[in-house]
Amino acid sequence: MKRSLLAAFGCLLLSGSWVNAQTGISAELKTEYMPFSSYIRPEDSVKTNSKSDFKRVDFNLSIPLSVKKDRSGRLRSWSMLMGGSYAKMSHKNYETQLFPDQMLNAQVGVQHMRPLGKKWSIMMTASVGVYTDLTKIDFDDVLGQGGVLFIRHFNPNLALGAGPVLTTAFGVPMILPWIYFDWKTNGKVKFKINFPEGMEAGYLFSDKFALKAVVNMSGMTVERNKDGKSMLLGYQQITAGLRPELKINDKLTLHLTGGTALLRGFSENDRKIKNIFKEKKMADPRFASSFYAAVSLRWNLP
Repeated sequence: MKRSLLAAFGCLLLSGSWVNAQTGISAELKTEYMPFSSYIRPEDSVKTNSKSDFKRVDFNLSIPLSVKKDRSGRLRSWSMLMGGSYAKMSHKNYETQLFPDQMLNAQVGVQHMRPLGKKWSIMMTASVGVYTDLTKIDFDDVLGQGGVLFIRHFNPNLALGAGPVLTTAFGVPMILPWIYFDWKTNGKVKFKINFPEGMEAGYLFSDKFALKAVVNMSGMTVERNKDGKSMLLGYQQITAGLRPELKINDKLTLHLTGGTALLRGFSENDRKIKNIFKEKKMADPRFASSFYAAVSLRWNLP
């Protein structure tokens, strides 16, 4: 399955960071910034004088609707999930406009988690949202998806899951695979890998402060009309850097990230199923590496 398809699919999953059952309200507000960097032409991989920047605001909210514990203390929960991302781009020295000035992804959904025996659990999600470049909003911008994930808990720090996802992102309902992997360590030195979100390694200086090296993957998807056809434009980025984390109190944590955008680019796909798996004749458009900065505030109620 080609990278562009995976990127578009990954951007549509609402549950991402919320795989673990929440016993209280959880929220995150995050801002990102990447300065102007050169557009790399896909037909010959030449770095051009055309440039684009990227600014984004993300907000995610998880509200438990029902949380119960079984005899073993494991949670069975229903939660409402809401999320939104708004991105603003500025462009310089393009002969024709290739990329949108704005992108908006906003969705709402529900998540259910429950144990299956001693080592297994199941997570089910369903969501619907609007994925638009804000030039024209119509029913084609509304996309729905739902999935079932079976998770094997090898120990409290290691879990592996897989399952099917039903998405309408490509015009008609289509089933795609969903893979989840979560591994972390305890102690002062911490390592964590969470696919498809990213990985981190850090040191806990105190209960209030930690410093981590992080690599993260994220993106956005918008529907837009091109030559009378409904197309999906996927934006994807891979960033790496250092992240100081400050625990303000029992409820609030501040994250500051500075580093590099290793990958930043777009991919476009016709929403017809027969064209999804075709190999493209040239690479997807992308941008040169640039500085990356982000600030996020996380709020958790017990």
